[in-house]
This record gives sequence, C-alpha cells and structure tokens, in this order.
Amino acid sequence: MELFGTSKREVWKKFAEEIKGNYVQGVLRRGDKVEAYVDNWLVILDTYTVSTGKSSITHTRMRATFVNLDNFYFRIYRSGVFSEMGKMLGMKDISIGYKEFDDTFVIKSNNEEKIKLLFENESIRSLMENQQHSNLQIKGNGGRGKKHFTDDVDELYFEVIGVIRDIERLKELYELFAKVLQELCNIGTASAETPKVDFRV
Repeated sequence: MELFGTSKREVWKKFAEEIKGNYVQGVLRRGDKVEAYVDNWLVILDTYTVSTGKSSITHTRMRATFVNLDNFYFRIYRSGVFSEMGKMLGMKDISIGYKEFDDTFVIKSNNEEKIKLLFENESIRSLMENQQHSNLQIKGNGGRGKKHFTDDVDELYFEVIGVIRDIERLKELYELFAKVLQELCNIGTASAETPKVDFRV
C-alpha cells in the first residue's frame, strides 16, 4: 500500500475492471500488470525498473504486438524531450499538416504518406495531446533479444517515466492504443489477425 494517495494496485485493478481487462498479480521479479484485448490484439500495461547504480527509475509502459504488413515504423514525442531519438530505421522528421500538433510533437517515420494518414485521425491527435511526457512508437523486433518474435511481428509501444496512478489517463492511453491499432489496420499496416507469439514473457 502506498504511503500517500491511492495505491497503484487499487488504481490498476479498477482500470482493469473498467476496460473489461484482467489484473494479474505480480510474482517473484515480475510485477503486476493489466491485460486487455482490442479486437484480436492483446494490450499489456506494466512497469519496469532500470537501475542507475545508486538509484533506480521506474517506467510505465503499454505494449501490443501486431503483424506488420509493410514495415511501417514511427516514433512521436514532445518537442525538446528525446531530441536524439528516431535516427534508426531511416526515419526522418515529418510535419503532418496540423500546425499546433506539429509544433508540439516531433514525428519521425520511414513512410511520410502513412504517418500522415495515421494522424489524419482527429481522435488519435487529441488522445496523444492528452498524454504528457510520452513516447509512442512502433518498435521493431530487431535487436531486442526476443527470439520468440517472428520477423513480421512488431510492437506498438508507449512508455513514460514514473508510475501512472491516474485512472482517467490510463483509460485514455488504452483508448489511444485502440484507435492507433484500428487505424493501422485501416491503412494496411497492421493485420487483423492475432500474432502467433506470446510477448507476456
């Protein structure tokens, strides 16, 4: 139980109930998490901790695997936060044509046409604007050491420093994932099938 305010466990259990998901109690070194489906895609909310020697930093993340049909990748984050990110995979800075959004975010992608199609969706732009200090991307399977991933499976991946205990923010984050996954399917990037991998390990 947290010393001040509502505990992470209470918030995440309530969040799981409201999105009709499943709260999974942590065991041993694996922390607790929430699992829920958007159509055929499994979405997982959890935390991980990085040791910096004398201290450690905890991150909240949300992930969903999908079959990537055209190797489309992107990364979006608020201006001035991750200035060196997105140089891999041939990604370049892109303006999508919505001035306020372009001024707020750095958008990098390997496919300018696809990223503009994705962010034509007003709901996605609005939900992204509501996530403070965030980093959303399609994370390629190469180089992450997950040998059980097949070459065509990638992750929609969000992370932020700290533990999110705001249930409304969590619900908006889950809605953002739902909208992005569905739009990726609409524009021909994501397959509607369930990926034949188990990324819960």
